[in-house]
Amino acid sequence: MAAFLLAAYDEDVVNDEPRTVLRLHPRMAPYQIAVLPLSKKDTLMPLAKQIHSLLGARYMCDFDETQAIGRRYRRQDEIGTPYCVTVDFDSLEDKSVTIRERDSTNQHRVAIDSLLSEFQTILGF
Repeated sequence: MAAFLLAAYDEDVVNDEPRTVLRLHPRMAPYQIAVLPLSKKDTLMPLAKQIHSLLGARYMCDFDETQAIGRRYRRQDEIGTPYCVTVDFDSLEDKSVTIRERDSTNQHRVAIDSLLSEFQTILGF
């Protein structure tokens, strides 16, 4: 087990800052997805909780509303969570969220209605 974790452990630099990443396969990660509301404001929380419930019915999901979004991304990278779903103020208007991928840190918007099928395609389960 120790060898497996050591092989998954990585450090790199993003935006001139060091980053620790646990590059676990999604099936091995403690969480496949983390739902992160951009703010603790009452306007975002109901939608974020709804998305967490939707995804949590199929995948192991974390919900994190503490600290700044960058710190939350880093924390999820450190524990091996392969994907983060960010619920922002635009989500209320356009009914879409941002998916951030751990290894590349690339982000893209996805309609909330398509979120489950998107993850079925991405994760393969």
